[in-house]
Amino acid sequence: MLEELIVYGKRKLQGEVYVSGAKNAAVAMIPAAILSNDICYIENLPYIDDVISLSDTLNEMGVSCEFVDRHTLKIDSRNMNNFCATYEAVKKIRASYYLLGALLGRYKKAEVAFPGGCNFGTRPIDQHIKGFTALGADVVVEHGMIKARADKLVGTKIYLDVVSVGATINIMLAAVLAEGTTIIENAAKEPHVVDTANFLNSMGAKVKGAGTDVIRIVGVKELSGANYMIIPDQIEAGTYMIAGAITGGDVTVHNLIPKHMESISAKLLEMGVDLDVGDDYIRVIAKDRLKAVNVKTLPYPGFPTDLQPQMSALLSVADGTSIITEGVWENRFQYIDELKRLGADIKVEGRVAVIKGMKSLSGAQVCATDLRAGAGLVLAALAAEGKTTITNLQYIDRGYEEIEKKLNAMGAEIVRVKK
Repeated sequence: MLEELIVYGKRKLQGEVYVSGAKNAAVAMIPAAILSNDICYIENLPYIDDVISLSDTLNEMGVSCEFVDRHTLKIDSRNMNNFCATYEAVKKIRASYYLLGALLGRYKKAEVAFPGGCNFGTRPIDQHIKGFTALGADVVVEHGMIKARADKLVGTKIYLDVVSVGATINIMLAAVLAEGTTIIENAAKEPHVVDTANFLNSMGAKVKGAGTDVIRIVGVKELSGANYMIIPDQIEAGTYMIAGAITGGDVTVHNLIPKHMESISAKLLEMGVDLDVGDDYIRVIAKDRLKAVNVKTLPYPGFPTDLQPQMSALLSVADGTSIITEGVWENRFQYIDELKRLGADIKVEGRVAVIKGMKSLSGAQVCATDLRAGAGLVLAALAAEGKTTITNLQYIDRGYEEIEKKLNAMGAEIVRVKK
């Protein structure tokens, strides 16, 4: 059954919101759990479609995945009997490629269909394959399947040609049970890379340097089960911070790590937002119309590409002209035409968007083109006059747990309806 969100705009958000666990950490740790021939419990999981899809995929592969409660998953891979993830199993989720590293690491063989998920440009997995090959695997692509085999995996030095979160994590997964030492140079430093390394270490792996650009992995013979609580979601936290700002509201975002939010906090301060930063919360207070700023997305600790659409929505109603430069993906402005339906004045050339702030946006029917674009449209709708209808909610539900309920609790008026 298709659903849509109806958003009634021009309501200042006031109150508190609690951030769920990190989606991007969750989708790496669920495959990582199969590296252990034991039972893992992962806590603070967001209850979102990506997490449910991955657990369903593992169940089909002979793993017992069971939600102990809404946010805790028990993963028992002792009876795993299938090393192939078909297209039907992985078509909805990009992070299914982590099954490659996990299967290769534990079983020395893996077959995974090319992943699905959001489409905002080519996201090659050549760096993943480069890493697997360097560790000693033979990798071929045929009939839409990525097939990897190895007699054994042996540690080596791997330099990533581009900073890639996916490749960094996938190589870590393959290397923790390899013989000898693996060194990943030019590694990604995102918080969920660090969290995945910490999870692997809680299982008995020896991973050092996560959070820097050089990660050193000393292979071990086996991993044990573990209980692990994942970090809060940096992108969800940023989304709600921007929601407070775009509505001229007063919002306290709880259960975040302020260090992870420094790039977005700096831009909001530059725009004229008042911030009260605590140990695990940030209060966002926006009274006057905010000022235009320039933003360039970069790998962590730079401004996250996953907050670019939300920031575009905010800059659409800022005072002055802003420039957003996309420094990570080559085609992440597909949603701009949808923002224009709401009255935004934006011109795009290549990786650069020039945004002339309007005093107000106006409600319209729009369509989410990917996960974060969907969140950006929800934020724009909050600031728009009248009613906005947002379709393609399957994208939003991939990464946000009950987004309308969390926003409504702070004074938004959003209704989810079946079409």
